Amino acid sequence: MTLVLQAGETITRETFWRIGPIGKALFYFLAFLAIAILLYGVYDRFAGYLRGTDDAVARLDDLPERVASAVKIVLSNEKQFNRDLYGGLMHAFIMWGFLTLLIGTTILMIDMDGYQLVTGLLGESQSFFIGDFYLSYSLVMDALGLLFVVGLGMAIYRRYGVRNERLWDRHTSLEDGAFVWTLFLLGVGGYLVEGVRILATGFPDFETVSFVGWFVALVFQGAGVSQEFATTVYPAAWWSHSLLALGFVAAVPYAKPFHMLSSFANVVTRDEKSGVRLPRVPADEAPDEIGYTEVEDMSWKQMLDQDACTKCGRCSSVCPAKASGRPLDPRNVILDLKKYRESVDAGGETKEIVADGGASVIDSRTMESCMSCMACMDACPVDIEHVPQFTEMNRRLTEMGEMDDNVQETMMDVFQQGNSFGEPERKRPDWVEELEFDVPDARDGPVEYLWYVGDYPSYDERNRRIARSMATIFEHAGVDYGILYEDEQNDGNDVRRVGEEGLYEMLAEDNAAAFDDCEFETLVCTDPHSYNTFKNEYPELEGVEWNSDGEIDVHHYTQVVQELADTGALDLSGTELDYTVTYHDPCHLGRMNDEFEAPRDLVRRTGADLHEMPRNRANSFCCGGGGGGLWMDFDEEPKPSEERLREALEDTDAGNEIEKFVVACPMCMTMYEDGRKTGDFEDRIEIVGLSELLAEALEADTAAGATGTGVDAAPADD
Repeated sequence: MTLVLQAGETITRETFWRIGPIGKALFYFLAFLAIAILLYGVYDRFAGYLRGTDDAVARLDDLPERVASAVKIVLSNEKQFNRDLYGGLMHAFIMWGFLTLLIGTTILMIDMDGYQLVTGLLGESQSFFIGDFYLSYSLVMDALGLLFVVGLGMAIYRRYGVRNERLWDRHTSLEDGAFVWTLFLLGVGGYLVEGVRILATGFPDFETVSFVGWFVALVFQGAGVSQEFATTVYPAAWWSHSLLALGFVAAVPYAKPFHMLSSFANVVTRDEKSGVRLPRVPADEAPDEIGYTEVEDMSWKQMLDQDACTKCGRCSSVCPAKASGRPLDPRNVILDLKKYRESVDAGGETKEIVADGGASVIDSRTMESCMSCMACMDACPVDIEHVPQFTEMNRRLTEMGEMDDNVQETMMDVFQQGNSFGEPERKRPDWVEELEFDVPDARDGPVEYLWYVGDYPSYDERNRRIARSMATIFEHAGVDYGILYEDEQNDGNDVRRVGEEGLYEMLAEDNAAAFDDCEFETLVCTDPHSYNTFKNEYPELEGVEWNSDGEIDVHHYTQVVQELADTGALDLSGTELDYTVTYHDPCHLGRMNDEFEAPRDLVRRTGADLHEMPRNRANSFCCGGGGGGLWMDFDEEPKPSEERLREALEDTDAGNEIEKFVVACPMCMTMYEDGRKTGDFEDRIEIVGLSELLAEALEADTAAGATGTGVDAAPADD
């Protein structure tokens, strides 16, 4: 091919210019070797997952649909943009640039090693790497390559300039920096080689389309680099860039670049309900085998999770346990498990995966710190399933008798009395005694709504006001409802999340039997924890007859009340509560079950002025009570509940004008009432249940209506 082109000559460039036949043969040999090392390494890594146990969830069903969904997620970078615009743009530039360069290299290979060879065998060798195609190719490669370099520059600045805190911790290694710098040198090196070539070939006019390379060539020329010198050094520049690229290809399966493959595979095999419902314990698993006992107990997906981690620290940055000083960093747990697995695979010493004390891979206190809020999983851009792995370790601690003392005592209360307070079952319905009306018994006849009240609204004095307010709303709306009275048992959601799988199954069987003995249309829950486990976990529990029809329509009370308001059964049109409030999204209602709008709609219908905290909806900050946190004592500063109340008063646009902190979860109520005292917020803000706010609005509306009727009916004073 002609290099210095004259008018009428072909618009193209020679790939192996000044490399020579021997150099070309050497390059092909090294390229073949690099690709062989890559393929073997990828095979070996994925074959290693076959040593893991079967996963309890079907992850390869509807594979074409899964792959298509994963491609959309990855190409759009939607998870990277979540809460981090800078990080999203950075990753998008790097990924789109890298893929473009990869595709461009593949196109060049197809032309040289495919199209030209085939056409040569059929007659005269031809190339499609000419003319308009070459110009379009060069423009796209230069433009997207520039984005690639810019994205890597952003990454280097964030890592070394700003020193973003979540990128630096005990698992940070030279490999992390080497990965970024290698890509950066590949991107910049490509432009340097292109600039040298353009200068050496005398600035062909058509090469202006390669605008970055053209600019680099002009810089070289301005710096005094001659065409002859550029021609001389070009082979060295070409080889240095090529060897770095081939070395990177060969290293992909053995270092951090492997996440480019493992992360995509992880997104493909993700479980949309992971963490929302926990994996079952196999029926044939012996007690001494429950949970993680050794590396072989890890499922292939859990191993893939560990390899997919990019150390980005997004999970760590949103973890309320870490923020409050508890000994938990979600990223470090995943990476500690990975490091131990790799050590054992290499013939290293084995030890307990989780135990009380410092001799295990993960300390028991670390796992007990998890609030099961799923903030880590929601923030993870590669769909690592932290909570199920944490639960496996909590189950192991339970079987080993190393559960937190307070939690152990609570579990005994639940086992003996059916509730977490250790109170007699006969006292469960005592909260109804202060009402001026009777609460129907769902066991006596058919009802439209079976209302599952829950432990805290039944036994906790503060939360009993939540239950009474809820009953008042139902009564006001004239709906057909009933409760189970003393036949109600603890729902088992948090029992399961602290690792007591056997007790959870017992509770599920008892509750499911109680539900099946009643005739109703909709199950209504006061507590989002109950709502989550009834909706997502009970139906999948083997051996539990959920109900005669095989399913139950489960709703949180905010969803039901919103529907009552929409249909006119509950008239909130005239309510005007003059409060400035903020609303806290419970983890089990919002992040886990995507219900964000019903509670907000109801708050607005009361007439209250609603202001959002910066962390809201899926980004809500856990109260600290989930995952058994309500029953444990931690030396933490600040408590999650204290930090959240501070956020309400200092970080909302209404600031100190916030009067009421609205919650829709009884556990949140307990945690925030405690945080109000320990954080010295008692005189600054009031914690109020949404049902209480609604009941107050209805009472105010009724009172206003009665007053208005009285005035209109009074005789005129002549």
